[in-house]
Amino acid sequence: MKSHFDAEIIGVAELPPRRTTSGETTLGMIANVARLAMKDAGLKPQDIDGLVVGPQVGETPQHVPATVAEYLGLQPRYADIVDLGGATGAGMVWRAASAIQAGMCDTVLCVLANTRDPEVTPRSPNRNPIREFDVPYGGSGANQAYAMIAQQHMARFGTTPEQLACVPVKQRANAMLNKAAVFHGKPITIKDVLTSPMVMSPLRLLEVVMPCGGGAAVILTSGRRANDAPHPSVGLMGAGERITHRALSQAPELTTSPIASAVADAYAMAGVGAADIDFLSIYDCYSIVVAMTVEDAGFCAKGEGGAWLEEHDFSIASRLPINPHGGQLATGQADLAGGMGHIVEAVHQLRGTAGDRQIRSPQRALVTGNGATMSEEVALVLIGADQ
Repeated sequence: MKSHFDAEIIGVAELPPRRTTSGETTLGMIANVARLAMKDAGLKPQDIDGLVVGPQVGETPQHVPATVAEYLGLQPRYADIVDLGGATGAGMVWRAASAIQAGMCDTVLCVLANTRDPEVTPRSPNRNPIREFDVPYGGSGANQAYAMIAQQHMARFGTTPEQLACVPVKQRANAMLNKAAVFHGKPITIKDVLTSPMVMSPLRLLEVVMPCGGGAAVILTSGRRANDAPHPSVGLMGAGERITHRALSQAPELTTSPIASAVADAYAMAGVGAADIDFLSIYDCYSIVVAMTVEDAGFCAKGEGGAWLEEHDFSIASRLPINPHGGQLATGQADLAGGMGHIVEAVHQLRGTAGDRQIRSPQRALVTGNGATMSEEVALVLIGADQ
Protein backbone atom coordinates (compact mmCIF):
# COMPACT_ATOMS: atom_id res chain seq x y z
CA MET A 1 0.00 0.00 0.00
CA LYS A 2 1.47 3.34 -1.04
CA SER A 3 1.46 5.88 1.77
CA HIS A 4 3.33 9.11 2.41
CA PHE A 5 3.76 8.02 6.02
CA ASP A 6 5.22 4.72 7.17
CA ALA A 7 2.07 4.06 9.23
CA GLU A 8 -1.25 2.31 8.62
CA ILE A 9 -4.63 2.30 10.40
CA ILE A 10 -5.31 -1.17 11.82
CA GLY A 11 -8.18 -0.72 14.26
CA VAL A 12 -11.28 1.44 14.77
CA ALA A 13 -14.27 1.60 17.11
CA GLU A 14 -17.20 3.87 17.90
CA LEU A 15 -19.74 4.22 20.67
CA PRO A 16 -23.16 4.95 19.13
CA PRO A 17 -24.16 8.60 19.74
CA ARG A 18 -26.91 9.13 22.35
CA ARG A 19 -28.83 12.19 23.46
CA THR A 20 -27.80 11.58 27.08
CA THR A 21 -25.13 9.50 28.80
CA SER A 22 -26.44 9.65 32.37
CA GLY A 23 -24.20 8.06 34.97
CA GLU A 24 -21.17 7.73 32.70
CA THR A 25 -17.81 9.51 32.88
CA THR A 26 -15.58 10.68 30.06
CA LEU A 27 -12.76 8.48 31.31
CA GLY A 28 -15.09 5.49 31.39
CA MET A 29 -16.26 6.11 27.83
CA ILE A 30 -12.66 6.57 26.66
CA ALA A 31 -11.76 3.26 28.26
CA ASN A 32 -14.72 1.51 26.63
CA VAL A 33 -14.09 2.74 23.09
CA ALA A 34 -10.33 2.21 23.45
CA ARG A 35 -10.97 -1.39 24.48
CA LEU A 36 -13.16 -1.93 21.42
CA ALA A 37 -10.56 -0.39 19.09
CA MET A 38 -7.80 -2.57 20.54
CA LYS A 39 -10.02 -5.63 20.12
CA ASP A 40 -10.61 -4.66 16.49
CA ALA A 41 -6.86 -4.35 15.97
CA GLY A 42 -6.06 -7.56 17.84
CA LEU A 43 -3.99 -5.68 20.40
CA LYS A 44 -3.64 -5.53 24.17
CA PRO A 45 -2.89 -2.41 26.28
CA GLN A 46 0.79 -3.31 26.52
CA ASP A 47 1.00 -3.12 22.72
CA ILE A 48 0.10 0.59 22.77
CA ASP A 49 3.06 2.97 23.23
CA GLY A 50 1.54 6.19 21.87
CA LEU A 51 -1.52 8.15 22.99
CA VAL A 52 -3.29 11.13 21.42
CA VAL A 53 -6.27 12.67 23.20
CA GLY A 54 -8.48 15.71 22.96
CA PRO A 55 -8.34 18.70 25.30
CA GLN A 56 -11.57 17.98 27.14
CA VAL A 57 -11.77 15.18 29.65
CA GLY A 58 -14.37 16.17 32.20
CA GLU A 59 -12.68 14.47 35.12
CA THR A 60 -9.33 16.25 34.70
CA PRO A 61 -8.57 19.89 33.85
CA GLN A 62 -4.85 19.27 33.15
CA HIS A 63 -2.29 16.48 32.64
CA VAL A 64 -4.87 14.90 30.35
CA PRO A 65 -2.63 12.35 28.57
CA ALA A 66 -1.17 11.16 31.90
CA THR A 67 -4.62 10.81 33.43
CA VAL A 68 -5.96 8.86 30.45
CA ALA A 69 -2.84 6.69 30.23
CA GLU A 70 -3.03 5.90 33.94
CA TYR A 71 -6.73 5.03 33.66
CA LEU A 72 -6.13 2.73 30.68
CA GLY A 73 -3.02 1.10 32.12
CA LEU A 74 -0.73 2.48 29.40
CA GLN A 75 2.86 3.75 29.63
CA PRO A 76 3.24 5.64 26.33
CA ARG A 77 6.52 6.74 24.81
CA TYR A 78 4.64 9.50 22.96
CA ALA A 79 1.59 11.50 24.03
CA ASP A 80 -0.18 14.50 22.59
CA ILE A 81 -3.28 16.69 22.88
CA VAL A 82 -5.01 17.89 19.73
CA ASP A 83 -7.46 20.81 19.95
CA LEU A 84 -8.84 21.52 16.48
CA GLY A 85 -12.58 21.39 17.06
CA GLY A 86 -14.26 19.23 14.44
CA ALA A 87 -10.88 18.64 12.77
CA THR A 88 -9.41 17.09 15.91
CA GLY A 89 -9.87 13.47 14.79
CA ALA A 90 -8.22 14.03 11.43
CA GLY A 91 -5.46 16.07 13.05
CA MET A 92 -4.77 13.21 15.45
CA VAL A 93 -4.25 10.71 12.64
CA TRP A 94 -1.45 12.52 10.82
CA ARG A 95 0.28 13.49 14.06
CA ALA A 96 0.24 9.85 15.15
CA ALA A 97 1.61 8.78 11.78
CA SER A 98 4.36 11.39 12.05
CA ALA A 99 5.31 10.17 15.52
CA ILE A 100 5.55 6.59 14.27
CA GLN A 101 7.63 7.64 11.28
CA ALA A 102 9.92 9.67 13.53
CA GLY A 103 10.61 6.60 15.63
CA MET A 104 9.02 7.99 18.79
CA CYS A 105 6.62 5.05 19.07
CA ASP A 106 5.23 2.06 17.19
CA THR A 107 1.46 1.91 17.87
CA VAL A 108 -0.71 4.92 18.72
CA LEU A 109 -4.19 5.05 20.23
CA CYS A 110 -6.13 8.15 19.12
CA VAL A 111 -9.25 8.46 21.25
CA LEU A 112 -12.07 10.96 21.81
CA ALA A 113 -15.21 10.74 23.92
CA ASN A 114 -17.71 13.10 25.46
CA THR A 115 -20.50 12.73 28.02
CA ARG A 116 -23.77 14.58 27.83
CA ASP A 117 -26.14 14.82 30.74
CA PRO A 118 -28.44 17.88 30.82
CA GLU A 119 -29.05 17.26 34.54
CA VAL A 120 -25.36 17.66 35.42
CA THR A 121 -23.71 21.08 35.41
CA PRO A 122 -20.08 21.50 34.26
CA ARG A 123 -19.12 22.21 37.88
CA SER A 124 -20.53 18.97 39.24
CA PRO A 125 -17.93 16.62 40.78
CA ASN A 126 -16.58 13.86 38.58
CA ARG A 127 -14.76 10.65 39.36
CA ASN A 128 -11.00 10.68 38.89
CA PRO A 129 -8.38 8.36 40.42
CA ILE A 130 -6.26 11.14 41.88
CA ARG A 131 -9.33 12.68 43.51
CA GLU A 132 -10.45 9.34 44.88
CA PHE A 133 -7.20 7.86 46.15
CA ASP A 134 -4.81 10.79 46.80
CA VAL A 135 -6.55 14.06 47.58
CA PRO A 136 -8.91 12.72 50.32
CA TYR A 137 -5.85 11.51 52.25
CA GLY A 138 -3.90 14.77 51.99
CA GLY A 139 -2.13 14.01 48.73
CA SER A 140 -2.83 17.35 47.10
CA GLY A 141 -0.45 19.70 45.31
CA ALA A 142 3.09 19.43 44.00
CA ASN A 143 4.93 20.23 47.24
CA GLN A 144 3.73 17.17 49.14
CA ALA A 145 4.32 14.85 46.19
CA TYR A 146 7.92 15.90 45.60
CA ALA A 147 8.52 15.87 49.35
CA MET A 148 7.42 12.23 49.46
CA ILE A 149 9.87 11.39 46.67
CA ALA A 150 12.65 13.20 48.53
CA GLN A 151 11.78 11.38 51.77
CA GLN A 152 11.93 8.03 50.00
CA HIS A 153 15.26 8.87 48.33
CA MET A 154 16.74 9.87 51.69
CA ALA A 155 15.43 6.79 53.46
CA ARG A 156 16.59 4.35 50.78
CA PHE A 157 19.95 5.84 49.83
CA GLY A 158 20.99 8.05 52.73
CA THR A 159 20.74 11.27 50.71
CA THR A 160 21.20 14.24 53.05
CA PRO A 161 19.55 17.68 53.22
CA GLU A 162 23.00 19.23 52.74
CA GLN A 163 23.47 17.34 49.48
CA LEU A 164 20.12 18.43 48.06
CA ALA A 165 20.82 22.00 49.18
CA CYS A 166 23.77 22.04 46.78
CA VAL A 167 21.36 22.31 43.85
CA PRO A 168 19.91 25.77 44.61
CA VAL A 169 23.27 27.03 45.91
CA LYS A 170 25.22 26.06 42.78
CA GLN A 171 22.48 27.20 40.42
CA ARG A 172 22.35 30.58 42.16
CA ALA A 173 26.09 30.82 41.49
CA ASN A 174 25.41 30.24 37.79
CA ALA A 175 22.67 32.88 37.86
CA MET A 176 25.28 35.48 38.82
CA LEU A 177 26.17 35.45 35.09
CA ASN A 178 22.54 35.77 33.98
CA LYS A 179 21.11 39.26 34.39
CA ALA A 180 17.65 38.00 33.42
CA ALA A 181 17.47 35.67 36.43
CA VAL A 182 15.08 36.64 39.22
CA PHE A 183 17.82 35.90 41.75
CA HIS A 184 20.69 37.51 39.83
CA GLY A 185 23.07 39.11 42.31
CA LYS A 186 21.65 37.10 45.23
CA PRO A 187 23.97 34.18 46.02
CA ILE A 188 23.06 31.79 48.82
CA THR A 189 24.86 29.26 51.02
CA ILE A 190 24.06 25.77 52.23
CA LYS A 191 23.22 27.32 55.61
CA ASP A 192 20.78 29.74 53.91
CA VAL A 193 18.96 26.81 52.34
CA LEU A 194 18.83 24.71 55.50
CA THR A 195 17.55 27.60 57.62
CA SER A 196 14.93 28.73 55.12
CA PRO A 197 11.29 27.94 56.04
CA MET A 198 10.19 24.33 55.74
CA VAL A 199 7.63 24.03 52.95
CA MET A 200 7.00 20.29 53.11
CA SER A 201 9.48 18.09 54.92
CA PRO A 202 12.24 17.60 53.86
CA LEU A 203 12.02 20.36 51.22
CA ARG A 204 12.67 23.94 52.28
CA LEU A 205 11.72 27.21 50.64
CA LEU A 206 14.98 27.70 48.73
CA GLU A 207 14.69 24.20 47.22
CA VAL A 208 11.29 24.97 45.71
CA VAL A 209 10.84 26.81 42.42
CA MET A 210 9.43 30.34 42.44
CA PRO A 211 6.39 30.73 40.14
CA CYS A 212 6.41 33.91 38.05
CA GLY A 213 5.27 35.33 34.74
CA GLY A 214 7.16 35.14 31.46
CA GLY A 215 7.28 33.37 28.11
CA ALA A 216 9.47 31.32 25.79
CA ALA A 217 9.33 30.24 22.16
CA VAL A 218 11.22 27.92 19.82
CA ILE A 219 11.01 27.80 16.01
CA LEU A 220 11.98 24.80 13.89
CA THR A 221 12.27 24.61 10.11
CA SER A 222 13.60 22.32 7.42
CA GLY A 223 17.32 21.76 7.01
CA ARG A 224 17.17 23.58 3.68
CA ARG A 225 15.63 26.72 5.13
CA ALA A 226 17.87 26.59 8.19
CA ASN A 227 20.80 27.49 5.94
CA ASP A 228 19.27 30.95 5.45
CA ALA A 229 18.76 31.65 9.19
CA PRO A 230 20.71 34.54 10.76
CA HIS A 231 22.20 32.28 13.49
CA PRO A 232 23.82 28.85 13.39
CA SER A 233 21.09 26.23 13.65
CA VAL A 234 20.79 23.62 16.38
CA GLY A 235 19.82 20.08 15.45
CA LEU A 236 17.67 17.52 17.25
CA MET A 237 19.72 14.31 17.41
CA GLY A 238 17.39 12.28 19.57
CA ALA A 239 14.21 12.41 21.60
CA GLY A 240 12.49 10.20 24.13
CA GLU A 241 9.23 10.42 26.05
CA ARG A 242 7.57 8.30 28.71
CA ILE A 243 4.44 8.62 30.85
CA THR A 244 3.92 6.15 33.69
CA HIS A 245 1.24 7.66 35.94
CA ARG A 246 -0.63 10.79 37.00
CA ALA A 247 -1.32 10.26 40.70
CA LEU A 248 1.69 9.63 42.93
CA SER A 249 -0.20 6.70 44.48
CA GLN A 250 -0.08 5.02 41.07
CA ALA A 251 3.65 5.53 40.45
CA PRO A 252 5.43 2.25 39.72
CA GLU A 253 8.52 3.48 41.60
CA LEU A 254 9.36 6.62 43.60
CA THR A 255 13.14 6.71 43.32
CA THR A 256 13.43 5.89 39.61
CA SER A 257 11.48 8.15 37.30
CA PRO A 258 10.30 7.66 33.70
CA ILE A 259 13.05 10.08 32.66
CA ALA A 260 15.29 6.98 32.71
CA SER A 261 13.36 5.45 29.80
CA ALA A 262 13.00 8.79 28.01
CA VAL A 263 16.74 9.50 28.19
CA ALA A 264 17.62 5.97 27.12
CA ASP A 265 15.44 6.37 24.02
CA ALA A 266 16.94 9.79 23.27
CA TYR A 267 20.48 8.43 23.59
CA ALA A 268 19.65 5.45 21.38
CA MET A 269 18.10 7.63 18.67
CA ALA A 270 21.09 10.00 18.77
CA GLY A 271 23.66 7.19 18.91
CA VAL A 272 25.30 8.70 22.00
CA GLY A 273 25.69 8.02 25.70
CA ALA A 274 26.05 10.07 28.86
CA ALA A 275 29.81 10.43 28.25
CA ASP A 276 29.11 12.26 24.97
CA ILE A 277 27.07 15.06 26.56
CA ASP A 278 28.82 18.41 27.09
CA PHE A 279 26.29 20.11 29.36
CA LEU A 280 22.92 19.59 31.01
CA SER A 281 19.93 21.86 30.69
CA ILE A 282 17.65 19.86 32.95
CA TYR A 283 14.32 20.51 34.63
CA ASP A 284 14.75 21.63 38.24
CA CYS A 285 11.46 22.56 39.90
CA TYR A 286 12.71 20.99 43.16
CA SER A 287 16.19 20.00 44.31
CA ILE A 288 15.25 16.32 44.37
CA VAL A 289 14.38 16.42 40.65
CA VAL A 290 17.97 17.27 39.75
CA ALA A 291 19.31 14.47 41.96
CA MET A 292 16.95 11.95 40.36
CA THR A 293 17.67 13.16 36.82
CA VAL A 294 21.46 12.86 36.99
CA GLU A 295 21.01 9.30 38.26
CA ASP A 296 18.39 8.29 35.72
CA ALA A 297 20.32 9.93 32.86
CA GLY A 298 23.41 7.85 33.62
CA PHE A 299 25.78 10.42 35.09
CA CYS A 300 26.06 8.49 38.33
CA ALA A 301 24.72 5.26 39.78
CA LYS A 302 21.24 5.03 41.29
CA GLY A 303 21.35 6.28 44.87
CA GLU A 304 24.55 8.30 44.36
CA GLY A 305 22.87 11.46 43.11
CA GLY A 306 23.20 13.32 46.39
CA ALA A 307 26.94 12.71 46.71
CA TRP A 308 27.46 13.45 43.00
CA LEU A 309 25.73 16.83 43.29
CA GLU A 310 27.78 17.68 46.36
CA GLU A 311 31.05 16.94 44.58
CA HIS A 312 30.20 18.18 41.08
CA ASP A 313 30.93 21.64 39.72
CA PHE A 314 27.84 23.12 38.01
CA SER A 315 29.70 26.12 36.53
CA ILE A 316 30.62 26.85 32.92
CA ALA A 317 34.20 25.87 33.75
CA SER A 318 33.09 22.34 34.62
CA ARG A 319 33.55 19.28 32.45
CA LEU A 320 29.75 19.00 32.61
CA PRO A 321 28.03 22.32 33.38
CA ILE A 322 24.48 22.11 34.73
CA ASN A 323 21.87 24.78 33.95
CA PRO A 324 24.30 27.59 33.08
CA HIS A 325 21.49 30.15 33.19
CA GLY A 326 20.67 29.21 36.79
CA GLY A 327 17.79 26.88 36.04
CA GLN A 328 14.25 27.54 37.18
CA LEU A 329 15.32 27.59 40.83
CA ALA A 330 17.36 30.72 40.18
CA THR A 331 15.66 32.29 37.16
CA GLY A 332 12.04 31.60 38.18
CA GLN A 333 9.43 29.33 36.67
CA ALA A 334 7.12 31.02 34.17
CA ASP A 335 4.62 28.15 34.26
CA LEU A 336 5.05 25.92 31.20
CA ALA A 337 7.44 28.44 29.65
CA GLY A 338 9.85 27.66 32.47
CA GLY A 339 10.43 24.23 31.01
CA MET A 340 10.90 25.64 27.52
CA GLY A 341 13.49 27.99 28.97
CA HIS A 342 15.84 25.01 29.29
CA ILE A 343 15.60 24.52 25.52
CA VAL A 344 16.24 28.22 24.89
CA GLU A 345 19.35 28.11 27.09
CA ALA A 346 20.65 25.00 25.33
CA VAL A 347 20.23 26.67 21.93
CA HIS A 348 22.09 29.80 23.06
CA GLN A 349 24.95 27.67 24.36
CA LEU A 350 25.18 25.49 21.24
CA ARG A 351 25.16 28.40 18.83
CA GLY A 352 27.56 30.48 20.96
CA THR A 353 25.21 33.30 21.89
CA ALA A 354 25.10 32.84 25.70
CA GLY A 355 27.22 35.91 26.47
CA ASP A 356 28.99 35.97 29.83
CA ARG A 357 27.84 32.45 30.66
CA GLN A 358 29.01 30.87 27.40
CA ILE A 359 30.45 27.38 27.77
CA ARG A 360 33.62 26.76 25.77
CA SER A 361 32.83 24.98 22.49
CA PRO A 362 29.88 22.78 23.55
CA GLN A 363 28.76 20.21 21.01
CA ARG A 364 25.90 18.23 22.56
CA ALA A 365 23.31 19.05 25.21
CA LEU A 366 20.85 16.96 27.15
CA VAL A 367 17.58 18.79 27.82
CA THR A 368 14.84 17.32 30.00
CA GLY A 369 11.24 18.22 30.76
CA ASN A 370 9.18 17.01 33.72
CA GLY A 371 5.42 17.07 34.11
CA ALA A 372 3.05 16.28 36.98
CA THR A 373 5.13 14.54 39.69
CA MET A 374 8.00 12.97 37.77
CA SER A 375 5.45 11.14 35.67
CA GLU A 376 5.43 12.88 32.28
CA GLU A 377 9.03 12.98 31.07
CA VAL A 378 10.74 14.11 27.85
CA ALA A 379 14.42 14.08 26.95
CA LEU A 380 16.13 15.77 23.99
CA VAL A 381 19.68 15.50 22.70
CA LEU A 382 20.58 18.69 20.82
CA ILE A 383 23.68 19.28 18.67
CA GLY A 384 25.38 22.38 17.34
CA ALA A 385 25.36 23.17 13.62
CA ASP A 386 29.09 22.66 13.08
CA GLN A 387 29.07 19.08 14.33
